[in-house]
Amino acid sequence: MTISTVELELPDVTNVSVTEDTLSVELSDGRTISVPLEWYPRLVHGTQKERDTWRLIGRGQGIHWEDLDEDISIEGLIAGKPSGESQQSFRKWLTSRQAPKLGK
Repeated sequence: MTISTVELELPDVTNVSVTEDTLSVELSDGRTISVPLEWYPRLVHGTQKERDTWRLIGRGQGIHWEDLDEDISIEGLIAGKPSGESQQSFRKWLTSRQAPKLGK
């Protein structure tokens, strides 16, 4: 029995937009992938300014939101995978955002 492997070349991210309920990612092959924002709780809890402040990482294979400490890969989006962050990790992050900032 022979098993062949198929090498997939993933498109690059060309643009990102985030609304109150949707993350939409435009790809270099002309597709736009839209997923529910609730798949990414950190984006849900971010301000619109934080959501709009993103940069491409991995030569266009991922998106990073510095202020929200969130990274999303194009591979995960195409596969339909929501955030894999544990509830414990998310709660810790959310608590740190709500804590008063000392010296401000």
